[in-house]
Amino acid sequence: MTAPSTATSSGSVANSARSIRPLTASKPFMALVTNSLKNEAAASGDGLYWTARLSLARRILAVNFFVLALLAGGFFYLDSYRSRLIDTRIEATATELQLLDRALKAARPEAVDRLVLSFARHSDGRIRIYDKDGAKIIDSFALAPPTYELRDPDSESWERHVARFMDEAIDFIVRAPSPPDYAEPTKDVAASWPEIVKARVGGGPESAYRFAPDRTPMLSAGMRLGYNDGAVLITTNARDIIRTVRAERFRFGVVLALATLASLLLSLFLARTIATPLRRLAIAALRVRLGRAREVTVPRLPSRRDEIGMLARALSDMTHALRNRIDAGEHFAADVTHELKNPIASLRSAIEGLERVEDPGLRAQLLGIAAEDVYRLDRLVTDISEASRVDAQLSRARFEVIDLGLMIDAMLASRSARRSTESEPQADIAFARPRINVACVMGEGHRLERVLNNLIDNALSFTPPDGLVRISATRVGNDVVIRVEDDGPGIPEEQRDIIFRRFHSIRPEAEEFGKHSGLGLAIARTIIEGHQGTIEARDRDDGQPGACFEVRLPSANCPAAPSPQ
Repeated sequence: MTAPSTATSSGSVANSARSIRPLTASKPFMALVTNSLKNEAAASGDGLYWTARLSLARRILAVNFFVLALLAGGFFYLDSYRSRLIDTRIEATATELQLLDRALKAARPEAVDRLVLSFARHSDGRIRIYDKDGAKIIDSFALAPPTYELRDPDSESWERHVARFMDEAIDFIVRAPSPPDYAEPTKDVAASWPEIVKARVGGGPESAYRFAPDRTPMLSAGMRLGYNDGAVLITTNARDIIRTVRAERFRFGVVLALATLASLLLSLFLARTIATPLRRLAIAALRVRLGRAREVTVPRLPSRRDEIGMLARALSDMTHALRNRIDAGEHFAADVTHELKNPIASLRSAIEGLERVEDPGLRAQLLGIAAEDVYRLDRLVTDISEASRVDAQLSRARFEVIDLGLMIDAMLASRSARRSTESEPQADIAFARPRINVACVMGEGHRLERVLNNLIDNALSFTPPDGLVRISATRVGNDVVIRVEDDGPGIPEEQRDIIFRRFHSIRPEAEEFGKHSGLGLAIARTIIEGHQGTIEARDRDDGQPGACFEVRLPSANCPAAPSPQ
């Protein structure tokens, strides 16, 4: 237990200077970081082992390009679009043949050639009419200049070759069916055209789709004629279809290229703003884990207001807290070593003196010193053990609603019972009891009781037997305030923060040395701060000599008391 007042200070910490070699991001360390991150990702067992082998930047790229791959599936739509255009053109050609057959039946013989040329110009095709024996009797290309011309691919420009290569590549990718090549028969008779042969058997129009030498669609349709029992054939080089498909493909390719560029830039942006900061944080955290916490500066990313910035600042604060814990542990170890040396040295001197002293009186005095040192060591070890465990125990404690007024009342009743069996006079205690359910807090009852007992013991040790220790507990705003006042000499202002340090004990002059470890108030502050509260030493409000310890804890709503039956 510790307390305020006038006396000597016993705590001094010896700090040894150490040289710190700055850590550089050497290649072996970077390899260690990378391997450790990969091993931890592979061992995470989250069911995504195949993605755990990819960096976050590559995952971002993969996801964005996967979406682009879905967009590239539009090329399949273009193939179906081309197929629909061809089917529509073939149906229109078959309809034109039926109209031509009806027109030929109604036309005068001298108007047949003009009628055939009119239909040929309208359809941009070549119309051939065969008699019932299969011989060609009319050819629109013989009556007028051709409406189309088959081009030789070897004589075309390089742009045409590139366009044809793109057509072949996309047809291969989308697995488009490849029609047969178009070729004029050596002997142009009806039997040379499969569509006419089928039409004569089936009776209705028959069509065919072929590739011209330059891979443009060649559409043909044949039908049996009613007016001369012959057949008619129309062929057309549908370049407009391939031009339409290539134009749509070009526009789609431009959109895909722009989307790819935007996706790449967006992926690089996300990788730079997400993956790179996370990697920096991971490397810093790994350095901390490898024992380099003192040499690592975790980036706080103050300009980031998003989740990554929050993570960076949380890791930085965690590292800072870890450094403070390490420093506190080192200082605590140094303080413990210093505090234990004194009673151990005194005990060793007393034991060594017993071997040389023969006088019974001196031996009894040395035995008394040894017993006091053992008692002091026992108290030190007990308080040191409590001080080292209080943080961990508070982190695991389950808080509950506690009425501090009832707790203090029960504590004072227990003290009053013990006081009746003690012969040593003590000051009286006055408690201003609050109403029930007023001074309620969330906390761990045993720990709060220890704090209050410590403050009351300190106040009694500095208050003369004819004095008075005053205790109050009340609610002020959103806090519960507990005050313990004594009639002692008070606390100098420069000592009001020092008295809460470990192993700093200021005791009354009349008190025997070694009865206190200097950890009481340090443990009390740790407990109160673990309850999100504060504790401080101050002067009494009434201006009289004496000290006042004030504890503030967040208030809580007490459960409603059961109504009387």
